[in-house]
Amino acid sequence: MAMTSTQTGPTQTGPIQAGRMQTELVRTIGRWSLAALAVNSIIGSGIFGLPAVVAALLGPRSVVAVLIAGAAMGVIMACFAEVASQFSEAGGPYLYARTAFGRLTGILVGWMLYLAQTAAPAANANLFVIYLAEFWPGAKDRYPRFLILTLLVGLLALINLLGARQGTAVSNLFTVAKILPLLMVVSAGAALTIFHPVPWSSSAAMPAHAWMKALVLLIFAYGGFESAVVPVGEAKNPARDAVFALFVALVACATIYALVQWVVVGVLGPGATTDRPLAEVARVTMGNLGAGLVAIGAMVSVCGYLSAKLLGMPRVTFALAKGGDLPQLFAVVGPKFHTPWFSILFFSSVVWGLAIAGSFTWNVTLSVVARLFYYGVVCASLIALRRKQPRAGSLRLPGGPMLSILGVAIALALGAAAQISKQVDFGKSLILGATIAAAVLNWLFARRTTTAK
Repeated sequence: MAMTSTQTGPTQTGPIQAGRMQTELVRTIGRWSLAALAVNSIIGSGIFGLPAVVAALLGPRSVVAVLIAGAAMGVIMACFAEVASQFSEAGGPYLYARTAFGRLTGILVGWMLYLAQTAAPAANANLFVIYLAEFWPGAKDRYPRFLILTLLVGLLALINLLGARQGTAVSNLFTVAKILPLLMVVSAGAALTIFHPVPWSSSAAMPAHAWMKALVLLIFAYGGFESAVVPVGEAKNPARDAVFALFVALVACATIYALVQWVVVGVLGPGATTDRPLAEVARVTMGNLGAGLVAIGAMVSVCGYLSAKLLGMPRVTFALAKGGDLPQLFAVVGPKFHTPWFSILFFSSVVWGLAIAGSFTWNVTLSVVARLFYYGVVCASLIALRRKQPRAGSLRLPGGPMLSILGVAIALALGAAAQISKQVDFGKSLILGATIAAAVLNWLFARRTTTAK
């Protein structure tokens, strides 16, 4: 399938003809809703546990690590912003890579994107059960857990089946609901952190491997924004709104993460290594009631994260099918609600199955490594697309090629850090290898199907 682009303005499309797409998807997502979706896609349940892991590695310096990771992700998100501004149809990183580097790279990115963005929501669904067990200990038993996970994923899938407008409304609601308890913890712990911080026993320099491991984990915390650029086929002004959403999400999330980490290490000191750091900050500053509110906030955060993924990720298989790289069933759009119903049901089923069968911990590194692959590819595509589409009406970053090279270097460095710090074991390597093999087989099948036509 030959890939071409006739884009001359910010509202035209890339490689897939606009007429086919716009008659099927309805543009109902505004710029603030897309920004809320990006924030919602980034801030998941990790914020309720990750500060403890980073604090255990770096102590008070973990606040600096949060800011360094935010700056690194800022480079990658800037590249995403320029590239995303050239497209007005669904697909996100898959579409960018396919246009810039061809079908095989696009399919590889699509599979890696799907791997990263199904494993993480499934793990988060399990965390919902864990937090619920604080109020109902029996929630973790076999049959209640099965029922809770089924209802959780099923209800959010139903909401997204009813239309993008309903999905974004729920995403907006959860975005506000998850930020409020975080601001509550920061506000309650700020005075104590400023005037009476708990001292740490040592200020010795931290080893390089601790910094590398912490930065890899923090990339997981900042990741997920790519889900928000996938459904731009339903955004009102894709070129403008995608850039706005990514900028707002970066500023908002970096600020929240840094403040949360600062309060955790300041209030708890060495005790920040607890597995429920925000709940402990709330307990110290507001008592058991505060800890309970944080637990509720964690469950709300999980729901919001899942709702964002169920809105964005089905559009990846939709875009693959529209490009002829998956069976056309994935591209079917319901006539009443104008949503890709089969892709939504398929994604929901995969998330549900992984949630039933799996756990949270191994997903973090697996998701990061998969993300680093397509982060690097999208950063590299900035230069390729400038050459292929020099007159495209879109954002042009000052020093864009240098940012592109820097983004690729960051992705490679973090991937190497994950290997050096032994965060990628044999099992994760096997899964990544199987994903790449499946993508290549998908490409061969798609080529044969296209040639047969």
